Parts: sequence; structure tokens; C-alpha cells
Amino acid sequence: MNNSLSIKGILFDLDGVLYTGTSPIEGAVDTIKAIRTSGIPCRFVTNTSTLSLATLHKKINALGFDIPANELISAPQATLLYLRKQHHPVCRLLLAEDVKQDFNEFPQSEANPDYIVIGDIGNAWTYALLNDVFNALMNGAKLITIHKNKFWQTEQGLQMDIGGFVKALEYASGVNSMVIGKPSSDFFRIALDDMGLMPSDVMMVGDDIDVDVGGGQQVGLKGVLVKTGKYRQSYADASTIKPDLTIDSIANLLGVIGF
Repeated sequence: MNNSLSIKGILFDLDGVLYTGTSPIEGAVDTIKAIRTSGIPCRFVTNTSTLSLATLHKKINALGFDIPANELISAPQATLLYLRKQHHPVCRLLLAEDVKQDFNEFPQSEANPDYIVIGDIGNAWTYALLNDVFNALMNGAKLITIHKNKFWQTEQGLQMDIGGFVKALEYASGVNSMVIGKPSSDFFRIALDDMGLMPSDVMMVGDDIDVDVGGGQQVGLKGVLVKTGKYRQSYADASTIKPDLTIDSIANLLGVIGF
């Protein structure tokens, strides 16, 4: 094993690292199987906010990954945990219908929410919706965003993510959002605590140099960038973030950790 990357645990991003859309990345299934068989603790951390935890678990196992649900840590689930610590929060949920099911325990209001929770809602974004949320923020609502990603890779190509909409709302209202998912330090610490490991003993493997690599390095993880998913060389070259390692795909990871 390369001593500079000696690790006791691994965090994996999902979309763009293990699969893209509905297609596993070549070699990913076998790589995950080998790593989990080795006994190295793994957690699968994702900002995906279009799927409930149950649906996400079903999807990744249907793709051939034998990953138990308790190893999945999603940004929507972290948001759920946060809201449970608040005092009877009234929410407006700008979330995909599947994910909304996980939030049914909270009272909801479009007119007078305490918290506006933003996730991926695709083509539902309109000027009217943005203006409606803007006015709620001006009236005192707090803004939670499940993540603040700039873009993501789909089977049809790159697609603008919710970060741009969140930035517009912050700029217009003067309200700063609370970011729950990656690159939030708290999100990474949830995964580290779950594994019982120190940051210096864990690597984060992702396709997003900002959110995965930069976010992980910010809390002391080793950042490994894969050249799949949303990876674009020109974007990575222009970044001030320097991965501890860059590999072609997750299929190359076994050699890096000494298999």
C-alpha cells in the first residue's frame, strides 16, 4: 500500500463514481465487492436528492452492488435528522415526490413555513416559484439546501444543478442557506463517526473536485478524484483544489490501496 495514502476506511460518492444514471461504471461492482470483502469499512455518501433512502437502496442493489442500507448516508437523511432537532418545524419542501415521503412527519405550509428545504426538482423551477420562495425568505423563513452543487452528469450530458438557484435566492434575499450535504464538514463527520475513524485514516473517492475532494480535504480526508461522471479535465486543471490522487475510474482503486 502507498504509505502516503494509507487508509483504514473509504467514503464513496455514488452517481458518477459507481454508476451514471442507470448504468454501472465498468469495474465498479467488482471493486466494491473486493473492498467490502477485505473488511475495510466503507460508507456511501451522496448528495442525491431525487430518491428516498429506500428507493436509492433498491436502485444501487439492482445495479449489482451488494450494499446494506446502513452504509448509505444521503444528504436528505442528514436534513431529516437536523429538522428532528428543531421545535415542531413547519416546512415547505421543494423536493422530488419520492424524497418527500421521508419528511411526512413534519407539518407543511406554502404560505408560512419556518424552513424552506430545497432539493432537486428538475423542470419545476420557474421564475414564479423562485419569487414565491424569495418572499417567504423576506418574511423570515430559514433556507436549507440539501446540497449546493453546480452541475451533475446525466446520461444526456451535463445538467445545471440546484446551486445556481440557491445562490440567486441568497443574493436577492440576503439570507444565507444552510448546506446539509457535501461539502459540509458536519456531513463528512457524520460518516466518520459512523465508522469510528479519524479523518486522516479515511479517503474520499468522488468525481466532483469541489464537493467531494475539496470538501473531504477540508476535514482532513484524503481526496481521490476519478475521471468519470462529471469530471472534466479543464475544470480540474483550473481548480485551486489539488487531489491527493487522480485515477481514471474506481476500477483503478484496488491497486492504489494495495490489492
